[in-house]
Amino acid sequence: MLSFRAHKRLDDCTDQGLCELIRGPKRDAEAAFTELFNRYSSRIHAYIYRILNQPELAEDVFQETFLRFHEAVKAGRPMTNVSGFLFTVAKNQCLNHKKTQSRRQMLPIQDFDFPVGASNHESEELLQLVATALDLLDFDYREAFVLREYDGLSFAEVAEVTGASLATAKIRVHRAKNKIKQILKPYLKDLLANQ
Repeated sequence: MLSFRAHKRLDDCTDQGLCELIRGPKRDAEAAFTELFNRYSSRIHAYIYRILNQPELAEDVFQETFLRFHEAVKAGRPMTNVSGFLFTVAKNQCLNHKKTQSRRQMLPIQDFDFPVGASNHESEELLQLVATALDLLDFDYREAFVLREYDGLSFAEVAEVTGASLATAKIRVHRAKNKIKQILKPYLKDLLANQ
């Protein structure tokens, strides 16, 4: 068993080493968990928020995600990919909440060739349309898109988190983009005609 004293600089420890420390004495466990939390919390929080787009619910799911991670590590579950495990837990928690509530989502708009110079009102309307377009996607497509475009994961990482093949991950992201563009096409056509 590793000890905290053997690793005074926790930021130099591997994820697996930190997981081993979590299973140890309380002081070591707290320090190791804090280090892992610092490494992954911002990405996991952003993912959850983008999927749910409800701040209070996102906070609850975020806390539940790290609680389940801690419990799994303490129970001795092998952690070969901490990031992948956290994204999987977060995804499952989001799916559980999605079954009972509808979600809204905002997208970065630079990928969709929107006209420049739109008024504030038009920009707000456009962002609402983008959010609505994302809501219309199946969860699998929305999730793949958010992981790739918001969280910056590689296609291989998207495949691992979603449990899909690499080819399926690429197809889901591509289809999500195309579907969003298709939904927004009539609006963009009108916006360009009015400029």
